[in-house]
Amino acid sequence: MSATIYHNPNCGTSRNTLAILRHAGMEPTVIEYLKTPPSREQLIKLIDEAMLTPREALREKGTPFAEMGLGEPGISDEAIIDAMLEHPILINRPFVVTDRGTRLCRPSEVVLEIIPTLPSPFTKEDGEVIAPR
Repeated sequence: MSATIYHNPNCGTSRNTLAILRHAGMEPTVIEYLKTPPSREQLIKLIDEAMLTPREALREKGTPFAEMGLGEPGISDEAIIDAMLEHPILINRPFVVTDRGTRLCRPSEVVLEIIPTLPSPFTKEDGEVIAPR
């Protein structure tokens, strides 16, 4: 099974998700989306396939979210997408795409919905253990 992760190596959730993929025997294509942001079409496709709205895929913490007024009611999906493209740090992470679907993997164990069963328990960076399903 192929997998692609839109990854930020500075994010613990993203690192855990990547490690879960590898623990499951997968070597995903890793796209560091801050260095190589998705195109408008790719971003819209990721959000749509994950069954989210642009607002649900928007990251607030550690971003220009507040300064840009993105929390104001009435901000259009188009304006949110434009902001994400201008400032990729606003794209929540990590998005993972596999043959089984696309998910925003927050928390990291959401990835289990779209990958094969784990071969054994996995321990996250914070010590939490995820059991195979």
